Amino acid sequence: MSTGTDVPLSSSDEDQGSKLIRKAKEVPFVPIGTAGFAAIVAYGSYKLKSRGNTKMSLHLPNPHAAQGFVVGTMTLGVGYSMYQEFWAKPKP
Repeated sequence: MSTGTDVPLSSSDEDQGSKLIRKAKEVPFVPIGTAGFAAIVAYGSYKLKSRGNTKMSLHLPNPHAAQGFVVGTMTLGVGYSMYQEFWAKPKP
């Protein structure tokens, strides 16, 4: 029996790629946070590689920026979902 939506009835019907795409559409802040975290860590690793003749301890990758980006993205996601749930809902 078809429900009229394109969401499968059971999760065993879809493969990992389509499940990931569906979840990313439902909660877009998760892939944004993950991509930002990866970009900041990659940039820190690149800067560590091209540090020159200075001491290693001065150029260790600082994970606080990446953690801050992820926490900020999570905060925006929670705020957005609260907005959708309480303020943007049409009144009956």
